Amino acid sequence: MKLTTEKNVLIVGGGLGGLSAAIHLRLAGFAVSVYEANARVGGRANLIERDGFRFDTGPSLLNYPWVFEQLFAAAGRNLHDYVKLLPVEPSVSFQWEDGTRFTLSSDLRKFLEECERLEPGSRPAVLAFMRDAEAKYRIAFEKMVSRNVDNPVRWLGALGASELRRTSIWRSLDGQLRRYFKSRHLREALGSYAMYLGGSPYTLPGMFTILSYGEMAYGLWLPEGGIYGLVRGITKLAVELGIEIHTNRPVRQIVTEAGRVTGLELHDGTFHASSLVVSNVDVPTTDTSLVNADARVSASLRRKAERTRMTPGVVTFYWGVRGEVGNLGHHTIFLPDDYRAAFDDLMKGGRIPRGLPFYVSVPSATDRALAPAGDTAVFVLVPVPVLSELPGTDWDAAVTDVRARVLATLARHDIELTAERIRFEEVYTPVEWRRRFGLYDGSAFGAAHNLLQLGPLRSKNFSKEIAGLYYAGASTTPGTGMPMVVLGGRQVAERIVSHAR
Repeated sequence: MKLTTEKNVLIVGGGLGGLSAAIHLRLAGFAVSVYEANARVGGRANLIERDGFRFDTGPSLLNYPWVFEQLFAAAGRNLHDYVKLLPVEPSVSFQWEDGTRFTLSSDLRKFLEECERLEPGSRPAVLAFMRDAEAKYRIAFEKMVSRNVDNPVRWLGALGASELRRTSIWRSLDGQLRRYFKSRHLREALGSYAMYLGGSPYTLPGMFTILSYGEMAYGLWLPEGGIYGLVRGITKLAVELGIEIHTNRPVRQIVTEAGRVTGLELHDGTFHASSLVVSNVDVPTTDTSLVNADARVSASLRRKAERTRMTPGVVTFYWGVRGEVGNLGHHTIFLPDDYRAAFDDLMKGGRIPRGLPFYVSVPSATDRALAPAGDTAVFVLVPVPVLSELPGTDWDAAVTDVRARVLATLARHDIELTAERIRFEEVYTPVEWRRRFGLYDGSAFGAAHNLLQLGPLRSKNFSKEIAGLYYAGASTTPGTGMPMVVLGGRQVAERIVSHAR
């Protein structure tokens, strides 16, 4: 991918997608400058430090470590020389209001035992599920996710007939799970990943069984120092390669002329010229708030943004807790008994779910350095609708209500975490997420993964309207999540190289 002459690329935003794009572009021979609005790079994967506690603001676990190994290997480096990965095992625990518990593990024997406990006689079906999900995972990453394809026919045409059948894109995720599991608890646990993809297990494609499979097959990990330890490692690599990273340098606008990018204007009024810009800000935010174009193009970009289906927003709590918190592992997902109604409230009803699903992460359970000795760092994430579906919301009142409901749920599960034990608290509502990181409509995870926003039907990583404008991150291809945006950074670099030839 190496070019013979050096050309300048400007990147708006230093999230993981932008940093990945920067690294691959630098390796291709470009001069690369990153302009980040905040004091730290990382985007959603940012950091809060207070009173000896360290919190990752967004992602709380690392999955698919091979993606990050490939990023470093592309530069002739070894990920593990930059980042120490701590195993999180067992990986995820699920708990329901009726007292049922289920734990995922990357140890197949333990996973089979857990499934057998909830659904006696399920072993043959579980093994069949794992074989099917493994095949889907291989197809997805070898033929669907990791390449730039703009034509749906060509995209699916790369699959053989048996592989196309295997994708199950015409069947819902819940429908796919019903082929293997009778237990509603097993189906609900393995289907709950749909929430973070912007849909429900009753509407998203059956292909997404790869999510739970991928976590079990490759394990879940916490970088030493938290997820921000990964960000530091990637940033170190970028700087070693000669990439310029400018923090506290917010971009006012992406400047265009006659349908082409000409550079960036920063908030301080300085202008940086380039015919190539990569925006690591959400695609709809980029198109509606950053691009300075004529009225016709601006109207077209606004219409495209309004058509984009986004993933939910979130309310996140960062609690510094006095003492140890018993009966709570590193990562626990709490699900309501009326599981389907919670998805309906979230995805269709425009309301904070009456039966509240949420997850709790205790990173200090894996890395004790993330909290003062004897204390506990607790992160709570509660999905809520996007801002446009909650007009007029009093977020102070909403936070008070959600906090009380979370603490009440923990108490019902004999988890001794009361308000009095919380030494300090920070809270990000969708409004705060939008303000800090430019998240469109307060959406936490970028564009949704419904059938019409997969592969070549998703927002492309280049602008059709403005030559020289490219995109990285969770709202373009291949999708949301840390591994996907890192893969997407490579893909947008490949796109730029192909256009430059």
